[in-house]
Amino acid sequence: MSQPRSTGLTQRAAFVGGGLAVLLVSLSFAISVGAVPIPQSTVWGVFANKVVPDWVEVTWSKGREAIIWEIRFPRAILAMMVGAGLAVVGASLQAVTRNPLADPHLLGISSGGAFGAILALLHTGFFLGMMTVPIMAFLGALGATAIVLGVSRFADATSADRLVLAGVAVSFIVMAGANILIFLGEPQASHTVVFWMLGSLGRAQWSELVYPLMILLGAGAWLISRAGALNAMTVGDETAATLGIAVARFRMIVFVVGALITGVMVAFSGIIGFVGLMVPHVVRLLVGGDYRRVLPASALGGAIFLLWADIAARTVMRPEDMPIGIVTGLVGGVFFVWLLGRKRKI
Repeated sequence: MSQPRSTGLTQRAAFVGGGLAVLLVSLSFAISVGAVPIPQSTVWGVFANKVVPDWVEVTWSKGREAIIWEIRFPRAILAMMVGAGLAVVGASLQAVTRNPLADPHLLGISSGGAFGAILALLHTGFFLGMMTVPIMAFLGALGATAIVLGVSRFADATSADRLVLAGVAVSFIVMAGANILIFLGEPQASHTVVFWMLGSLGRAQWSELVYPLMILLGAGAWLISRAGALNAMTVGDETAATLGIAVARFRMIVFVVGALITGVMVAFSGIIGFVGLMVPHVVRLLVGGDYRRVLPASALGGAIFLLWADIAARTVMRPEDMPIGIVTGLVGGVFFVWLLGRKRKI
C-alpha cells in the first residue's frame, strides 16, 4: 500500500512544483511586457538589487527601475492575490451551495463590495484612513450576502439553483444602487470610479498590498483548514450533519469569510467576474474533487489566470490599459456557455 501513497505524493509534489514554476514564469513575463518592453534579465536584476542592495551591477536607467518596481511589480502581485482570493471563494461557495455555477459575482457578493467601495470613494470620504475602502467594501459584500440569504428564505428558494437565482436578482438591485451613487457623485471622480468598476489593477501600491495579503492569508488558511468539512458539504447536508458538522452555521461562516475576501479584493481591483466560477472547475479536472487539493490548486490557478488576463488587458490595446474585467468577462462568458453544454451532456 505504500507504493500508491508514495506515487500520489510524488504526483502532488510534481503538480505543485509545476504550478509554481508556471506562476513564476507568468510573473516575470507580466512585469516585462507593456507599453515599454523590458528584458526579463533587467526585471530580476532590479528585484535582486531591491532585496539585496548592490548585489548586482546596475545597468538600467532609473526610469526603467521605476516602471518595474513602482508600477508593474505591485500590479502583478495584486493580480496574483485577487485571482487567488476569488478562486478560493468560488470553490468554497460551490461546495456549500452544491452548485457548480456559484461564484462571488453571481451571488451578488462582488456587487455588494463594489457598492460599499463606491460609497466610500464618492460620498463618505476616508473617515477611517486607508482602511476605509476595504472596510466599507467588506460591509457592502456582507450586506449583499445577508440580503441574498434573506431573499432565498423569503422566497423559499432553499435549493442550490434558486439560491444562485436569488443572488443574481440581488446583484442587479445592488448594482442599481451603486449606479445611483455614481450618478450623484462628482463627475470627474465618477468617471474614475466607472473605470475602476470594470476591473483595474493600475492603482496597486506597495504600501497598500499588505491589506489584501493579510486577509488572503488569514481567511484563505481558515478555508483550507476546513477542507474536510467542505468535502462533506459537497455530498449533502444530511451526510455533513451525520459527520458532526453544524451545516447551517458552517455555511453562514463560509459566506461571511467569502464576503470578507471578496470585499477586500473588490476594494483594490474593482469588479472582476468569472474567476471564481472558472478556475475551480479547471482545477477539479486536474486534481480531482478533494478540497484538500482543490483549494490550494484554485489559489495557484487563480493567480496564474489573472496574471495572464492582466497581460492581455495591457497589451491588446497598447499603450492604452483595457479594464481587466472585460478580459475576464469575455473568457468567463465563453467558459460559462461551455460549462452549461457540458452539464447538459452529463
